[in-house]
Amino acid sequence: MVRLEEATTKSDLKKFIKFPFSLYKNSPYWVPPLISDELESFDKQKNPNFNNAEARFFLAYKKSELVGRVAAIINRIEVNEQQISKMRFGWFDFIDDLEVSKALLEKVAEIGKNNNLDFMEGPVGFSHLDKVGVLVEGFDSMGTMITWYNHPYYKNHYDHHGFIKEKEYMENKFPASNTKPEHFIRIQALIKKRYGLREMNFTKSADIMPWADQMFDLFNETYAKLSSFVPLTEEQKAYFKNKYIGLVNPEYIKFVIDSNNRLIAFAIVMPSYGPALQKSNGRLFPLGFLFLLNAKKNSRDVIFYLIGVHPEYQNKGVTAIIMNEYHKVFQAKKIRNCYRTPELEENVAIRQLWKHFDPEIYKRRRTYRKEL
Repeated sequence: MVRLEEATTKSDLKKFIKFPFSLYKNSPYWVPPLISDELESFDKQKNPNFNNAEARFFLAYKKSELVGRVAAIINRIEVNEQQISKMRFGWFDFIDDLEVSKALLEKVAEIGKNNNLDFMEGPVGFSHLDKVGVLVEGFDSMGTMITWYNHPYYKNHYDHHGFIKEKEYMENKFPASNTKPEHFIRIQALIKKRYGLREMNFTKSADIMPWADQMFDLFNETYAKLSSFVPLTEEQKAYFKNKYIGLVNPEYIKFVIDSNNRLIAFAIVMPSYGPALQKSNGRLFPLGFLFLLNAKKNSRDVIFYLIGVHPEYQNKGVTAIIMNEYHKVFQAKKIRNCYRTPELEENVAIRQLWKHFDPEIYKRRRTYRKEL
């Protein structure tokens, strides 16, 4: 018999966060989160997502053994303003026991029904910048700090419990040597001249901060038409600005501005922190921060985290300017491999962006849906 307990104290939340550490302790592919970072994400006083969302966290036990967890989330902007009657769930992990996964999912469904919601979907986070999707292909590749990893049996549990695929995401990779300048060096010069554009490069994080609000505004505009997108609020912009920009080598943030100094395109590339996080095992101290600092400066693998282009300039070749700048820095830093974060299968425009780099789809992940 499965017993559920709600995690309400800091001690409970630590158990919630640490459960995957035991579930994946023998996996060479799972990348642990930073425990302190996860705790902050679940802190209603620190994470502005809680200004517009509610979340409850549940632990599943069999006898005295912790065997699963799930977060049940309601995003009020999504429900009230966008009129999407969705019960979200994420951070969903469990042993290979159908009784365990059923109990956790039924608890999420119960909360959804009590709030008069129409369907549940997961695994997802609070917003578009959180992790998304259960892995269904690519179990033999290391995860990243911005994706969930899971055992292959997870998909069978969704199927068994009557869930259907809602969205499909693809993850691609390509060697940095595929970013051949002949694909974009001539085009980017023409585009800059035609539209009066210029690139902006950085060497200090402090120089990026004055532009960060514009960047997140542009992020909202770029992705507004994608299904499931919930725009970032002003509080979330400030939170993510402080949380993420310091993690990125400033040389990996590229802007394109017009003649009025208006930001019309941006891209963020992250160093690959996976191996460093595995060494850190969830802790910054005593040595974790050194592993992360070394990865920030010296990782030979990078992850294309976000690309945004103002709707007015989409399909006009602006990304050639960005890629030209990345080619220069990748050569200087001897980057070997480029990875991309999960991208919606329906996002044809983003696939067109990468076609010249001969990308390989090496992972697929999904969210699943069930009517309530």
